[in-house]
Amino acid sequence: MLNNDVLRSLRYMLDVSDAQLSEIIKIGGKQVALDDLAAMLKKEDEDGFVACDDELMAYALDGLVYFKRGKDESRPAHPLELPVTNNMVLKKLRVAYELKEDDMHEIMQSVECPVSKPEMSALFRKFGHSNYRTCGDQFLRNFLKGLTLRVRG
Repeated sequence: MLNNDVLRSLRYMLDVSDAQLSEIIKIGGKQVALDDLAAMLKKEDEDGFVACDDELMAYALDGLVYFKRGKDESRPAHPLELPVTNNMVLKKLRVAYELKEDDMHEIMQSVECPVSKPEMSALFRKFGHSNYRTCGDQFLRNFLKGLTLRVRG
């Protein structure tokens, strides 16, 4: 899934302005100009569209976690995880919203995309694990849609 799509979904889910989204990214550790962010939030076929790179997406996801759960200044910052994968986006959203396994299943059922417990846990395994499964674009889209319904009501 394109990083720009995830960024647009996050902005809609949180119901924040471009400036507020920029502040969330800043909390994650990266400064982004409002003009650049506005270009990244445009659709691919619009004039002025700019692709969101993995580094900025990683900072945005970290910023979301800090925004939702708070930042512990006493702990050292963890290294940036690159490249950003759908599995990583799913993990960061799970951490940011403090979702348990049952919550994840409810979210997927709310968008009529039920998933079994083994399938769900396989998405959170470490890459290279024998039961690791790559998170597909459609799964992530459905999850973002379900999480948005849960967050915004």
